[in-house]
Amino acid sequence: MFTSEVCEKARKSRDARFDGLFYVAVKSTGIYCRPICPAPAAKEHNVVYYQHGHSAAQAGFRPCIRCRPDSAPGSYAWLGTQTTAVRAKRMIDNGFLSSACVEQLADKLGITARYLGKLFQQYYGIAPKQYALFKQCDLAKQLLQQTALPVTQVAYACGFNSQRRFNDAFSRLYQITPSSLRRGAEANRQIELMMAFRPPYNWHLLREFLAHRLVRGLEWLDDTSYGRNFTLGEYQGRFSAYFEGEQNRFRVLIEMNDLKGLPLVVSNIRRILDLDADAVFINAHLQQHCDGIVLQEGLRLPGIWTPFEAGIRAILGQQISVVAAKNLMIQLVEALGEPLQDGTYQFPGPAAIAASELAFFKMPERRKQAIIALAQHYVNAPDCAPESWLAIKGIGPWTVDYAKMRGLSAPDIYLGGDLGVQKAIDKVGQIDEPGCAPFRSYLTFHLWQQLA
Repeated sequence: MFTSEVCEKARKSRDARFDGLFYVAVKSTGIYCRPICPAPAAKEHNVVYYQHGHSAAQAGFRPCIRCRPDSAPGSYAWLGTQTTAVRAKRMIDNGFLSSACVEQLADKLGITARYLGKLFQQYYGIAPKQYALFKQCDLAKQLLQQTALPVTQVAYACGFNSQRRFNDAFSRLYQITPSSLRRGAEANRQIELMMAFRPPYNWHLLREFLAHRLVRGLEWLDDTSYGRNFTLGEYQGRFSAYFEGEQNRFRVLIEMNDLKGLPLVVSNIRRILDLDADAVFINAHLQQHCDGIVLQEGLRLPGIWTPFEAGIRAILGQQISVVAAKNLMIQLVEALGEPLQDGTYQFPGPAAIAASELAFFKMPERRKQAIIALAQHYVNAPDCAPESWLAIKGIGPWTVDYAKMRGLSAPDIYLGGDLGVQKAIDKVGQIDEPGCAPFRSYLTFHLWQQLA
């Protein structure tokens, strides 16, 4: 948490780089805001600062309707000593506790439920279940204010099994009923959410990277937007994200078959667009260990929708050009993907690929068998970790690391064996690669940019 002097300067200057890093609660109004709130700045003696929005809510403050604290970018996540707590928080953000209990979450992390509760209290000042309830209500508030979904559907989309339970939880947290909040908001006719980021955000660089790898029929891209069809477990749909740089956000339109999966989908969209990174902090850290590199301002880590898709892309891209790999991906999607009414496709699932001989590919048989084996591996173990792929013939450490870097958005993957990285090192000279941890995925992308 910053000092009160830093917070005061940040809120008075409305510096967007601090958006999501702390929250401003005003005692005289009982409201908490983002530091960029356009309302007149309160006097310092009336202000209390909180690191997390849920802390302000627990203290009895209501969220501001003007700046909508629920729309702030994700809080600072690069907390090395808090790895387990951060992992637990991210899993809850992804909706894990909507279909499981705290004990199951703890088992997934390899710790006891008691220790998990202790970690959450230590780092976030709240119990895991209470935090999950806050995230449910937080998403509900966005849906009530930004969409025309009926209140009953909002409750369902946010993981509540009954509207009565939703009304009670929402009213306790925000001191206003869902229907009252809806009456005061202008609703749109579709699921349209504003996803904020902390500037700077290098959309041009991200767009250029995506354009070279765009899979026609699965994804779409223009000067100001990116979108794709998606499958995530039992949930299917599509999204389009429109870059609005002056507002430091993306306007995201989502269509899907079951709103219950919306929290998971929203979290994944934020991940693949890397909306929660602090680019200024990351570059400052890297620059200390990479004097010879010209770092791109606002560089983000472009994600791939699932680790499985990232693995398939990585295998198809082995020892060939980016353009050739893209064309192979298009062939795969058109041959095995689920066709949709508008002429686009869903990415083929593991079962569809495992059942195919991939005869339409003109490539070495060994590579085809690696793709089929990976697909069968996912049929047998849908939740497998990329490290388990190393047992598959034709898959090595580079493929696994690439899939982790883009399919899981792991921030600390250094592709030292990559030909492009090696060429960049030859160009810029040796760097202190270990010192760049825990941001070596960003280092990898910066090195690739040296060859552009």
